[in-house]
Amino acid sequence: MGLIHIYCGDGKGKTTAAVGLALRAAGQGMKVHFIQFLKGSDSGEINLLKKTDGISVERCNRNYGFYNTMSEKDKSEIRYCHNKMLLQAIKLADKEIIDMLIMDEFNAAYNYGLVDKETAENFIINKPEHLELIITGRNPDKKFVKRADYVSCISAVKHPYEKGIIARKGIEY
Repeated sequence: MGLIHIYCGDGKGKTTAAVGLALRAAGQGMKVHFIQFLKGSDSGEINLLKKTDGISVERCNRNYGFYNTMSEKDKSEIRYCHNKMLLQAIKLADKEIIDMLIMDEFNAAYNYGLVDKETAENFIINKPEHLELIITGRNPDKKFVKRADYVSCISAVKHPYEKGIIARKGIEY
């Protein structure tokens, strides 16, 4: 029986927690599909996941930047990419090809309307029984929190960004 995990909050570590879970699952022979919403730039964890047996990774073919800097064309393109990834993940889950699905930064994509909400809601609320589902990102919808079995809220108590220290290779990406 698969459960639903949500890693949320304004702190650093939501994706890192999901990556750790992916590696643990793959290390035990599970098939993991990792889809990443909104993020498209180079990152150390994605490079490693792509090299790990038992883990498949899917993301958009480019970095679109932050939502508030996207053009309407960018929003349309990323929405198309996100929906394509979601439908592929649903297909893999329904056919029991994967044991675990990680939807990284899903909450932001959902909240910004950059993924088909009806399809996403239907899938999450009625996920296949065998599937372990991991959702990350700030501000999860209450209906998903209610359906989840684990909800971990990571809060930012202190962050180097407050001192003007920008994201560092190998630490934040």
